Amino acid sequence: MRLKTILNLALLSTMLWACGNEKSEAVQPEKAEKVADAFDYNVEQFGDVKVLRYQIPGWEKLTLKEQKLVYYLTQAGLSGRDIMWDQNYRYNLKIRNALENVYKNYEGDKTSNDWKAFDEYLKRVWFSNGIHHHYSNDKLKPAFSPEYLKTLLSETETTLEGDAFNVLFNDADAKKVNQAKGVDNVAMSAVNFYGPHVTNADVERFYKAKASPNPEKPLSYGLNSQLVKENGVLKERVYKSGGLYGQAIDEIIKWLELAKGVAENKAQGDALALLIEYYKTGDLQTWDDYNVAWTGATEGNIDYINSFIEVYNDPLGYRGSYESIIQINDFDMSQKMKVLSDNAQWFEDNSTLMEAHKKKNVVGVSYKVVSVAGEAGDASPSTPIGVNLPNANWIRAAVGSKSVSLGNITNAYNNAGGSERLKEFVNDQEELELEEKYGQLADKLHTALHEVIGHASGQLNPGVGETKETLKNYASTLEEGRADLVGLYYLYDSKIQELGLVDDWKSVGKAAYDGYIRNGLMTQLIRLNLGDDVEEAHMRNRQWVSAWVFEKGKPDNVIEKITRDGKTYFNINDYDKLHDLFGQLLRETQRIKSEGDFTACEALVEGYGVKVDQAIHAEVLERNKQFSSAPYSGFVNPVLVAEKNDQGEITKINVTQPETFEGQMLNYSKNYSFLPEVN
Repeated sequence: MRLKTILNLALLSTMLWACGNEKSEAVQPEKAEKVADAFDYNVEQFGDVKVLRYQIPGWEKLTLKEQKLVYYLTQAGLSGRDIMWDQNYRYNLKIRNALENVYKNYEGDKTSNDWKAFDEYLKRVWFSNGIHHHYSNDKLKPAFSPEYLKTLLSETETTLEGDAFNVLFNDADAKKVNQAKGVDNVAMSAVNFYGPHVTNADVERFYKAKASPNPEKPLSYGLNSQLVKENGVLKERVYKSGGLYGQAIDEIIKWLELAKGVAENKAQGDALALLIEYYKTGDLQTWDDYNVAWTGATEGNIDYINSFIEVYNDPLGYRGSYESIIQINDFDMSQKMKVLSDNAQWFEDNSTLMEAHKKKNVVGVSYKVVSVAGEAGDASPSTPIGVNLPNANWIRAAVGSKSVSLGNITNAYNNAGGSERLKEFVNDQEELELEEKYGQLADKLHTALHEVIGHASGQLNPGVGETKETLKNYASTLEEGRADLVGLYYLYDSKIQELGLVDDWKSVGKAAYDGYIRNGLMTQLIRLNLGDDVEEAHMRNRQWVSAWVFEKGKPDNVIEKITRDGKTYFNINDYDKLHDLFGQLLRETQRIKSEGDFTACEALVEGYGVKVDQAIHAEVLERNKQFSSAPYSGFVNPVLVAEKNDQGEITKINVTQPETFEGQMLNYSKNYSFLPEVN
């Protein structure tokens, strides 16, 4: 599970994206300018996206062997890049290849509005790993005509026809992931996890018939396969060597074998061996064995995430999207934050959860601040800022989990922009000063508490199935909101000052609460078109958490809705009571998860997290028009260049930065395209 930043951190304070949720803070302009003198974090901006760069601090301190490990793992990650494109939509590779061929070979007028629209559309497709928006899941709409594209195709001798051409301009496959209530979510989602004519009922029936060898250690059925119908019979196409995506997986295996050869220690090497075996066989028991081994491999400077992991892109939460993140430990920051994992049991014991839902023995929670050295698949260009894995509840309970905060990514966000949007939406000078002084620290702590304590907390009642089975399409947003609530509850607690993490716990907590409510009730709406419902799991969780406490606090005016000069603000009048409300909601969300209470979960999410106050939405969009900075950010990756001697042995690895976004995307297509257009 992950925490991902979607809006510019510098824009808004409080962005949690789930293990993919996060918070962000306004950067001090003078700080941004000083850092920018030494390193230019900004690459370019187009559409609703800003592309940034990040550095790899500490690279020169690694040994050559460690650098080789990072290099091999990065190459393994990039080798699976096209898997993510195909998972996102069945025509993505065909469309990308055609658009890139036009881009490279068109020699006509490149000053026209049509060409500029084509250029922007291709960049948006690159950023989203396909033709659906990386966050909203809506299909991207070209600002050029079908006739213009046909002209470009003809003049560059490029073929794109039939449904793959028409879908760019028609209403088919409008949503990559459709989480709406009352529809067949699988049938209405364009994501390529399911074949034509597969329905919600098919998926539920197919997996209900599967029984794990050990019911107390349920296998992650569906995680690494596509479910299709052949002659009316449901069948899984497994991602493995010799199976679906086998050509790319063989390349991944090649690089993982090299990585295993330079592993830092036996535990790390053993885990890599199991990951290789999993890729070769597709066996889900091996996947669990790997996750147990990987979770226990905590020593060393280097770590990684690689495989089919997060299930946010599956409307029913079974199938994992391909991703890769290569990490270098930040020992100084990791040591400072280790206090959270060391005190995980205290947080569990003192939470508002019902006693039956508390873990009696929180085990194996490790937390590190890391520097990213490379990302691919679902983690790039739009990246998490925090990750907690593995996702299997039984492994978390029996073995533990690893939580990481991507320090250099957060640093890049914080140094890439200003704070003017923040000033527009804060209620008063006090709120602004709290945010500017404590906001970044509050964000970092919320990320840590969300990942380390939040996702590790609580337990299911005996006999209750996995949340993807009990809570279905609401499982992801419920889990992310639950982890958010753990963080929110403890951010306003003297314990974090007692542990030496802050100097003024009340001020940090107030900044965190201000930012979360401001974002959940207003500022995140800049990502939606007027009239749209909230559909993305993390946006939903931020809204249902904020809207619930706002409503429940009305009798005591805990959060006040203020209108001044035609503008709306939300002001927290009683932080102590808001803290109690977060605790009450945390208790209820854990009860829902522990008992598998679908009815209550549906009522919570649909009642508070889906519908948008249209008047406030229109106002927020109007107020936001004055700002030119794009609402979403992502990254190009540093390029690792290996120097070799006459014997072909690597003698040095240099870190270089790509000059342009399109340059990196075209380079990736040239060097890491291992799949056919149709899989």
